[in-house]
Amino acid sequence: MRLNQLRDNPGARKPRKRVGRGIGSGLGKTSGRGQKGQKSRSGVSLLGFEGGQMPLYRRLPKRGFKNPTRKEYCVVNLGRIQTAIEAGKLDAANEIGEQALREAGLVGRLRDGIRLLAKGELTSKVTIEVDGASKAAVTAVEKAGGQVVIRGQPEAAADGPKKGGKKDDSGKRGEKKGARKSGKAKD
Repeated sequence: MRLNQLRDNPGARKPRKRVGRGIGSGLGKTSGRGQKGQKSRSGVSLLGFEGGQMPLYRRLPKRGFKNPTRKEYCVVNLGRIQTAIEAGKLDAANEIGEQALREAGLVGRLRDGIRLLAKGELTSKVTIEVDGASKAAVTAVEKAGGQVVIRGQPEAAADGPKKGGKKDDSGKRGEKKGARKSGKAKD
């Protein structure tokens, strides 16, 4: 076979249908739409219309909820990080962050951050800085001798979180100042 013998499969390339180009074309005048009526006009959308019968999209119940403030993370798996380290795209001695992952080609367009997942195996000791990580991923990194730094997560306070409501000077909880007044009730 030579270059001049290369051909596409028969029927792979069809010529564009040119309508409204005279009687001889077979698609002149009304362009195959017939005479009059709603379907012959432009700008008509009858998708989902069932001739007055209650359409399917209204017969079925609404279900679920779309969170408008949902965060969408770029996912990076441990196995891909290990592959990149072995290929020399990532340096295990330095901290692996957003910029390093982009340069290595593990992350494309950044959305709301990077989330680390535990798929694959990690054998290198690395420090990874991400916006979120699964428990299994954190465990796997620590097992290999590394650590995961999650950005924006406050460090735990030394004395821990305080429980219970606020106490005011009187020592009673939840009572507003001036709630109890001595004297007669108004009539």
